Amino acid sequence: MQSQKFVQELQIMRNLQDAGCNNEQIYCFMQYLENKDYKKQVHFLKCHRCILKEDMHEVQKKIDCLDYLLYSLKKEEQNHEL
Repeated sequence: MQSQKFVQELQIMRNLQDAGCNNEQIYCFMQYLENKDYKKQVHFLKCHRCILKEDMHEVQKKIDCLDYLLYSLKKEEQNHEL
């Protein structure tokens, strides 16, 4: 039973690490888990998710800028071919 709990905790830690959490964040979450503080666990995960979504939107804006430049270059190239 104790080893199963240990394996589950390792899986949770790995999942948090894969989600981009640093060691301090993982430690904090594991404390919430140990204290069975469900509300803090959910709040932590929702906050981290929001941060990741903001990062994703910033990256999407950068990709959109590059796409616009590529579109402009392609359009300019087509005009020179005429």
